[in-house]
Amino acid sequence: MPYPDSELKKDLHAAVKTAEELGPDYESEVMDAFLGRLDSRLDSHIAFRVQRELGRLPDADPGPRRGRRGGFGSRFQYFSLALAVPLSAIAGGMCGLPGLITAWLGIAGVNAVQGYGEASARRREERLTGGRRAEDWV
Repeated sequence: MPYPDSELKKDLHAAVKTAEELGPDYESEVMDAFLGRLDSRLDSHIAFRVQRELGRLPDADPGPRRGRRGGFGSRFQYFSLALAVPLSAIAGGMCGLPGLITAWLGIAGVNAVQGYGEASARRREERLTGGRRAEDWV
């Protein structure tokens, strides 16, 4: 769909030659017509690239999928498990088994809330985008 530069150069040279032949009375009309064709070419090129990026063209390769957030939210469970080791040692050393149980219930609760928040955000995103997730757009 993209237009080669040589075609664009030919159109420009033809427009300049036509404007020279017709004289200054028609110069602005000839250039407006050329710019109109250029504008439509740019619009079609942009539409092609947007469709390719959205994966709507059959030959488009979506490539590897990234995580939903790609940041802290997708690695939260690993972070909380890394903090669970020293937290377990402190709670177990100070309060024994009740402290250890309380610490792990807190860790599990925090992870459950995080998971629920991500799931509800995913459902909300799918509802707003008609089933297409934002990670499919890249």
